[in-house]
Amino acid sequence: MEYRTLGRSGLKVSVLTMGTFTFGGAGPFAMVGKQGVNEARRLVDTCIDAGVNLFDTANMYSTGLAEEILGEVLDGRRDDVLITSKARMRIGAGPNDEGVSRYHLIRECERSLKRLRTDHIDIYYMHEWDGLTPLDEMLAALDTLVTQGKVRYIGCSNYSGWHVMKSLAVSERDRRPRFVTQQIHYTLEAREAEYELLPISVDQGLGVLVWSPLAAGLLSGKHRRGGKTPEGSRQFAGWTEPPIRDAEKLWDIVEVLVEIGAERGVSAAQVALAWLLGRPGITSLVIGGRNEAQFLDNFGAVDLKLTTEETKRLTDVSTIPLIYPYWHQRNFAADRFCEGDLALHRDFAEE
Repeated sequence: MEYRTLGRSGLKVSVLTMGTFTFGGAGPFAMVGKQGVNEARRLVDTCIDAGVNLFDTANMYSTGLAEEILGEVLDGRRDDVLITSKARMRIGAGPNDEGVSRYHLIRECERSLKRLRTDHIDIYYMHEWDGLTPLDEMLAALDTLVTQGKVRYIGCSNYSGWHVMKSLAVSERDRRPRFVTQQIHYTLEAREAEYELLPISVDQGLGVLVWSPLAAGLLSGKHRRGGKTPEGSRQFAGWTEPPIRDAEKLWDIVEVLVEIGAERGVSAAQVALAWLLGRPGITSLVIGGRNEAQFLDNFGAVDLKLTTEETKRLTDVSTIPLIYPYWHQRNFAADRFCEGDLALHRDFAEE
């Protein structure tokens, strides 16, 4: 296993993180997976044996059941691993059962701690933007949780670029804890994070964890152009996230992944994950699975180093357009780009 430093912290995390989205399977989460304690324990053991030290969950995954299962499975070895959780999403019918108000965050953190059977959460994510709660209130509540020792580091997830930068500015202004990382969706099929989120991470020293790095399995090579949706997959069950805006481009990408995988004697999934691990600012990929075989295959991506030519093939087939103002910057500011700019523009350097 490889370990990378998380943002501007001193924390080392494995480049693959185990996601627990499939734990519990209550309500709509059953379309993705419904692993109970025994099955979850086998998968967690598999990840720990491979060197994974970071486990990702959220209070809304099966409405807390995923946290409960992870807490039971890690009981007795909690100090050997890192746990992330999240708050913000609606978890009840009440008017204060969502958001990042002081009331909601402190209550949900304390509930998560009980379910996880721990006294602290290593990384606590704001799961989504809340435009109604003032940032100074959110950051003050997180400051309280950090001061009390209930949270070690804070992060954001699914924020836009201006949301991230505004949050960092308020942290600096008020001398509050600063986001150390963000968790985003970023794949060969969905590269729009390169417009703002990756440049911000490189420039501001934020770690980047990627959720659903295989586009919910669509980049695994098991789904092909014109083929039937595999039985047992989340798509077969009716799951529609993340959205695919250009199906033909998706299948073009999959074809290149399968070709490179066949040439290297590895799976298409390993190739897709290896490409992501080579992108600017990436710290760790959050992987999930229905069985041990899927995790064991994903682990192979850690040691897979793509050649320059292979990387270019993948980058070219998945390229995104330089929308405004980036095409204008490319034409008139390229000689004064910083590393943050190059997180987007480097792929266009030879054009």
